[in-house]
Amino acid sequence: MADNTMSFLFTIIISFGFCVLYASAELQRFALSSKHDGSLSFLVLGDWGRRGAYNQSQVAFQMGKVGEKLDIDFVVSTGDNFYDNGLTSDHDNAFEESFTKIYTAKSLQKQWYSVLGNHDYRGDAEAQLSPVLREIDSRWLCLRSFIVDSELVEIFFVDTTPFVHDYFIQPQEHKYDWRGIGSQKPYITNLLKDVELALRESTARWKIVVGHHAIRSVGHHGDTQELINQLLPILQANNIDFYMNGHDHCLEHISDTESPIQFLTSGAGSKAWRGDTKQMNRRDLNFFYDGQGFMSVKLTQTDASIEFYDVFGNVLHRLTSSKQLHSSM
Repeated sequence: MADNTMSFLFTIIISFGFCVLYASAELQRFALSSKHDGSLSFLVLGDWGRRGAYNQSQVAFQMGKVGEKLDIDFVVSTGDNFYDNGLTSDHDNAFEESFTKIYTAKSLQKQWYSVLGNHDYRGDAEAQLSPVLREIDSRWLCLRSFIVDSELVEIFFVDTTPFVHDYFIQPQEHKYDWRGIGSQKPYITNLLKDVELALRESTARWKIVVGHHAIRSVGHHGDTQELINQLLPILQANNIDFYMNGHDHCLEHISDTESPIQFLTSGAGSKAWRGDTKQMNRRDLNFFYDGQGFMSVKLTQTDASIEFYDVFGNVLHRLTSSKQLHSSM
């Protein structure tokens, strides 16, 4: 009898353990409501946090104007939120000096959804994930990987920095905060499984994936081979509309040659003008701008309208995409 009781308890513990492991592996979701007309609009910004320097404040000013015009619902940050080496703690003054005191326009007082970039991992990466920052500024929401979910669109935020092998094997003079990551291979394997499952089960009208590193880029860093090998096949197999990233300090639009995916870089929130490019003659390149700026996105049931802006608020490039409504007979 005692043996049976112990066996039963062991089974319960093991089963409960598996449930906890599975639940912790699922990507956290944040519900999002569309406007009364069913549309959504937001801004996309990357590589920005420099206490207002390198035209960060000027970009913020133009974001406020465009945000008001579009009546944006939220802002997406593609990472490298604080330079040069992330935050030192969740009480680092850089958070307010580079975020709260810079993005002051009324239209930007909306939720900011952020991922970590490689520069963020060079500091206290977990500080940016801390609820303490949300107490300081309620707009701030940064996690490693998560989903923003509405009936119109699902946005899948993916932690791309741990994909890059050189950060582990050739970090040069940099020190990366891998707490919460552990070993690289199991972390990436589990993350890819979670992303693939979430994408496969998604019924959203539009599907967008956001990461810090580019899959395709002609900028300074260029393509990220680890993402091409491991993440891109999953995106191609699951009808992704857009992949949005930062990392390269520029604005660009590249089409996938094997699927309808559009690769959109918005990493020009402050320091830009690198002056070095790669493969500018590639046939899938639609637009490249080596300067500061940001991107806007407006989605409806049938149309996506995306615009790239420079530091003066000029529209440099437009991208439109349409979907047919399927009527039931």
